[in-house]
Amino acid sequence: MDYSFPHYLLSKQSVDDRALNKDVLNALKMNLPSQPIRIIEVGAGIGTMLRRLIRWGVVCQAEYVLVDEMAENIEYASEWIPQWATEAGLSVERLERNQVRVCDAARDVRIRLERSDVFDFIQRNKEPADLLIAHAFLDLLPMPESLPKLLSLTKDLAWLTINFDGVTTFEPTINAALDEQIERLYHQTMDTRPTGGDSRSGRHLFGYLQSANAEIVAAGASDWVVHPMNGKYPEDEAYFLNFILHFFEESLAGQTELNADAFARWLHERCVQIECGELVYIAHQMDFLVKL
Repeated sequence: MDYSFPHYLLSKQSVDDRALNKDVLNALKMNLPSQPIRIIEVGAGIGTMLRRLIRWGVVCQAEYVLVDEMAENIEYASEWIPQWATEAGLSVERLERNQVRVCDAARDVRIRLERSDVFDFIQRNKEPADLLIAHAFLDLLPMPESLPKLLSLTKDLAWLTINFDGVTTFEPTINAALDEQIERLYHQTMDTRPTGGDSRSGRHLFGYLQSANAEIVAAGASDWVVHPMNGKYPEDEAYFLNFILHFFEESLAGQTELNADAFARWLHERCVQIECGELVYIAHQMDFLVKL
């Protein structure tokens, strides 16, 4: 299989659509200032959150800055955003190489793509946003020291979504002891990443946000739940599942505590379960809306 990270981000759109906590989302809608607003999204990938917010009618008039350090993501976003905007009936105007305007009678969003390390961007940014978005991103950063820096990007609200919180489940069970060992070791790789990270980021954010003088307006679970229906996965979710297994394979390669042959057989069996439409995958996560 060809493992493309932009393809993975595309494939998880429907998974995230279901997972995002609707009470936290409704709190965001109720607390957004009058538009037009300025939005900064860090770790923005290819722009799937922007598409979602326009599609769901949350963002109509805005300046939207997408920040991501992967050149592959920014290049993909540069072509993909005009594509889905056109398909949605929006007019598209390319202002500069990495600046696009999408609009119609009711919507006008100016989009800027920034390829940058998030902390470099924080140092350069001159104008704080009305809303900061960090989607499936905070659990990759050193905490709690990163939080005040990130929150400096907003003068009002931060919507912090899909923060992993220590539970991964695959069904059906292959071997209870092996399943538990693989999941435990995988979580351990998150906690020992040189660049930072936390396998229990979701629960820890309650204390971290309080220490950063941020008021939690709303919080709730945003679990990924992927399961077959009539033996098939919706949308492109089979690719999403295969990519999750790819994360496991990459993260646990060479792990001395894990029997390599047993792990290889486990991965193969999980892949077969996806092909047969049998695998169920659940990951527990948390969403937050905070006000400074």
